[in-house]
Amino acid sequence: MTGYKRVDGTGPDQAAAMQELAARLWSWSSRWHPGELAWFWAEHGGPEPSGRLAHWTRDGRVVAWAWTRNERLDLQVDPDHLDLIPRLLDWAADDSRAVTLLDAETALLEALGAHGYERHDEGPFFAHLRRSLGDLPGSPPLPDGYTLRAVDGSPADAEVRAEAHRNAFSVRRRPVTMTGDDYRAVMRAPSYRPALDQLVLAPDGSPAAAALAWLDERSGVAVLEPVGTAPGHRRRGLAAAAAHAALRAARDLGGRGARVCARGDDDAPAARAAYEALGFRVYARNVRLVRR
Repeated sequence: MTGYKRVDGTGPDQAAAMQELAARLWSWSSRWHPGELAWFWAEHGGPEPSGRLAHWTRDGRVVAWAWTRNERLDLQVDPDHLDLIPRLLDWAADDSRAVTLLDAETALLEALGAHGYERHDEGPFFAHLRRSLGDLPGSPPLPDGYTLRAVDGSPADAEVRAEAHRNAFSVRRRPVTMTGDDYRAVMRAPSYRPALDQLVLAPDGSPAAAALAWLDERSGVAVLEPVGTAPGHRRRGLAAAAAHAALRAARDLGGRGARVCARGDDDAPAARAAYEALGFRVYARNVRLVRR
């Protein structure tokens, strides 16, 4: 395992390295899309203090990264460098009890299995859904009084967009605390484009729903992350309209396909059904591995 160099830290260079590898390795058999990593990094202004991050290079090329949080390990490894896994797991140490992979990542599943990880399929899981952008249906209609527009990228719109996110994803005892400053950090991500950030406003002008797409120009695949509706405006097709507009904008920018994740188990079928109504179809699922 000679020739590998590890780089620790939580700065922007780490985010860029992770997204670089995700973009280079992207296929429909990959768990990680570079747009998702951009969102996960930016939504809270950077990694939480309790986590650790590192990436590994060889001959100046990123070949793996790892991110530990609360005994959970997220990782991506170039299939040509699976010999790096023992070193990566040694670095993760006790923070690597549980790992989530895509079921299509068969080589990585087998490699982690050889190091004491077993697949546990019970409980909730996320499905991956995809569709082509070449045959998008017509735009879903909005109820009377609602309006749809792209975010303009201004500081004022960052405040509105943060409010939309808080409204959509806060739950009792677990409020979302995203601020306008947090969303301005999202907007500063190199792959963020205002045209792919779509906002639905209620008749009174308040944010009712939103959808954000991230387009990977190398593969032509866009990922929706996140999509949400405020509780008082649900079941009116608002998120579907915002998501459709984001997908249409991605197509206009050269996108050819799209992916989204949603709960795949039958205990929470609503989001999956909504995406299927937009033409998405399940093609893979996340699986959880636990170290013996």
